[in-house]
Formats: sequence, structure tokens, C-alpha cells
Amino acid sequence: MANLNLLSSSNASSNSAWASAVPNSIRTTAQDTQAKLTSATGQSSMGQKDFLTLFTTQLKNQDPLDPVKNEAFVAQLAQFSQLEATTNMSTSLSTFVDSKSSNQITSTANLIGGKVAVPDGPAQLAGGMPVKGVVNLPTGADGVKFMVYDTKGILVKTQILGAQTAGDMTWSWDGTDEANNALPDGTYRFAAAAVSQGKVVTPSVSTMAKVIGVSQQADKTMLLQIEGGKTVKLADVKRIDG
Repeated sequence: MANLNLLSSSNASSNSAWASAVPNSIRTTAQDTQAKLTSATGQSSMGQKDFLTLFTTQLKNQDPLDPVKNEAFVAQLAQFSQLEATTNMSTSLSTFVDSKSSNQITSTANLIGGKVAVPDGPAQLAGGMPVKGVVNLPTGADGVKFMVYDTKGILVKTQILGAQTAGDMTWSWDGTDEANNALPDGTYRFAAAAVSQGKVVTPSVSTMAKVIGVSQQADKTMLLQIEGGKTVKLADVKRIDG
């Protein structure tokens, strides 16, 4: 009996006819080989060694009166090589991403102890040291009013500033109330109102707050734990002070 040619696309019709004539209980040599490989590896996909074993078995059992053309051999080898290269590339990229992620958390850890601008972040007053706030004024302002609130939401300090140019404006609070009395250490909040081009706007105030920890989410997003209990994304930080 002539053996089934599993490789040649030109023999597709004869292969189909041959296969339909063979009872289901009879298995080809190539089928047996593939079944053994699958049983041995415990998986249905083939690696390079598995492919070469099956490929060699097919060559040994091809129809000697109608051998597979060289072009068919080359095409199958090229397809397998391309698939293997793609798989290796995917593995390499995954390893590279994991490596970059590890490097990112290591480099971000250098921010611990430093200060970053946190949008609407807590203003941590400690030891009477001044606390800075940064507000962005894209079109400048004719005047700006800064306000400081305590943890109960009570207004404890107001300061009126004159005209400001466009860009980031830095404001420093010395930790005193309206009567210039020193306030106790703790967490406060800044707010601002500005008159710009004839309109009153309430820009967000970013507080220079101390970084006390870093973490990474499952999607590789880096987070900064800020003194005072707030967490912000590293990507949202627009300013860093040493």
C-alpha cells in the first residue's frame, strides 16, 4: 500500500481520496508519531524538536512514486521558522517589559524623601517650616487670592497677591493664621481664586508634598504615596524638588 503524502499541496485531492478510503481504525505513521509526541509532552503544540521529528517521519513515509517537491519542504520549513521567530520575539519583548518595569520602580524609589507637586494635595505643616503651593496660570492673572483651610474646613489664612504673568506661580505659606500666630503642625489644604481676562477662575493648587513610598499597579502604573495620606500617579506629577 502506498503511504499517505502529508506534505505536498499538489497531492491534496489524492490524499483526501486515500484518507477517505482508509478505515478510521487505521492510523498513519505520521499520525502515530504526532500522537506519541503529544502524549510525551502533554501538549498539542509542537516545539522545534517535535516538528523535526514529525517532519522526518513524513519524509520517510512519502509516496516514492510521487515524492514531495523541494519547494514544499522549503515552504514548510520557512513557515515553522517564521512562527518560531515570532514566538521568540514575543518572549523577548515580555522579558524586556518586565525588566523595564523593575528598573522603573527602582528609579522611582529615588523620589522617596523628596517633594513633588501634588494637585490638590495635602499641605503638611511641620516644625514651622514654610509650605509651598504652585498654581498654573495659563493666561496670567490681574490678581490672585490664596486661602488656607484646616482639617475641619475652617479658613485660617488668606493672602491677596497682585498681577501675575502666565505660567506657574509659586506661593509659600509660613504656617501662621490671619493674626500671624503660628498654627499647630498638621495637615492643611490650599485653594486659590484668580481674576483673569475679566473672569474669576479657581485654578487647582499643587502642593509640594513629601514622598514617603512608591508602589506599582498590575498595569505597571507607578504610584507615589504622599505624606498626609494621598496617593498620586507618577504621570500626574508635573514638578519635582529635591
